[in-house]
Amino acid sequence: MFSVNPFAQLGLAPAAMQTYVVLMILLVVAGTIFDVVHKGSARYFFENWRRSKAKGAKPVGGGALVSIAVQTAVVDVLASGEFCNPRRRIAHLLGMYGFVLYVLATVVLVFNAAAGALWAQLWWLGGLMVCVGGYWFWFFIRVDVAAEGNSPFRVVRADLFILSMLASATLGLLWAFLQARGSAASASVFGLYILATTVLFAGVPWSKFAHMFFKPAAAFEKRVSRANGTAENLPTQTRDDPEQQRRHSMELLQGAPMDMGLGIKREAPRHY
Repeated sequence: MFSVNPFAQLGLAPAAMQTYVVLMILLVVAGTIFDVVHKGSARYFFENWRRSKAKGAKPVGGGALVSIAVQTAVVDVLASGEFCNPRRRIAHLLGMYGFVLYVLATVVLVFNAAAGALWAQLWWLGGLMVCVGGYWFWFFIRVDVAAEGNSPFRVVRADLFILSMLASATLGLLWAFLQARGSAASASVFGLYILATTVLFAGVPWSKFAHMFFKPAAAFEKRVSRANGTAENLPTQTRDDPEQQRRHSMELLQGAPMDMGLGIKREAPRHY
């Protein structure tokens, strides 16, 4: 079962699924462009970049930009370094790499019916990683569930991406399992799988799907602003810096020890 191309056993003409995959890719491209234009994301980044360069205390050369780009790719993108919560980071990495494997293996299996067992195994692995990371996040890590006590079954529009992604991966794995067992229910589950996948890729303008393209740009811009001294107009002095202590709004705390008030750390925060 894990070594068989489930799309080759589907009974549909290969061109049908291939056309569907191409259509989904076009929907992602069109939805992302619409999202960028509608929300003005690209204009915001370029204007913010220009202001940062104009107000920068020190210039950032080409070599430094390349180094920052590499750091952004390795730390912020590949390792999800922006997450301080290790549980949330692991869940995110499982979902991210699982989704990449899941989508890539789907494309290979659909366009190459003779793809080896490795691609079928990667498809299963990617789907399982999405389910593990996604359900772990949904039921145990979400801030409104873990910290605010809301029901894990409470759904808002911002949840469209993760719910449709989980539905696509879950129904896809269930369909492949039922099909391998020769179950008559596999056709119905396949229809639900196609519906969930269509919602996932067609709902880009209304979900956080395009967010994955904006985050690297925002992380890169943040690192550049630190390098040129603007630091996004945030304080650059640390709390234990004498100058920062003198700037404290409460005179009583200007000379207070730096470990004062650390009782708050007795319970680790359960938020982002």
